[in-house]
Amino acid sequence: MQTYLTDKNSAAWYVVHTKPRQEVRALENLENQGFECFLPMIQVQRLRGQRVCAVTEPMFSRYLFIRLDDTTQSWVPIRSTLGVSKLVSFGHQPAKVLPELIAFLRSSPLRSVEKMFKSGTEVRIASGVLKGLSGIYETEDGDARAFVLIELLGQQQKIRIEMNSLRVV
Repeated sequence: MQTYLTDKNSAAWYVVHTKPRQEVRALENLENQGFECFLPMIQVQRLRGQRVCAVTEPMFSRYLFIRLDDTTQSWVPIRSTLGVSKLVSFGHQPAKVLPELIAFLRSSPLRSVEKMFKSGTEVRIASGVLKGLSGIYETEDGDARAFVLIELLGQQQKIRIEMNSLRVV
């Protein structure tokens, strides 16, 4: 792979705005052109059908970072790259990113899953015998169940319920 960068010290990081859900496509196409790019990814919980699944997706939806040397590199190919919408700019000046931010994002372990529900979140039960009731999400109970506080018979009751039957209110 050919690289456009000769002196890494004269290069700076910039932000690329991608087309919807085309961050990976833009990344691959820019890297195929020899650009150094970075797309931070994170694992999050998502509801897929009737199951809660951990999926990996871009940390910043529709954005990725590109390292460019504005004195020796042509910016023209970036705009016409498949998956790219534009280079983020303020006025006519492309938006630079601090190299410390990129270093931090690269060194951060993104192993943890961003939970779909956080303690204290108001939830609604979408299926089962308690369908339609609202409660307060408390914590997970294993992989597929959660504890939810529900007002029953004039008191707060802690119940175990399938996570895939919960929805954020």
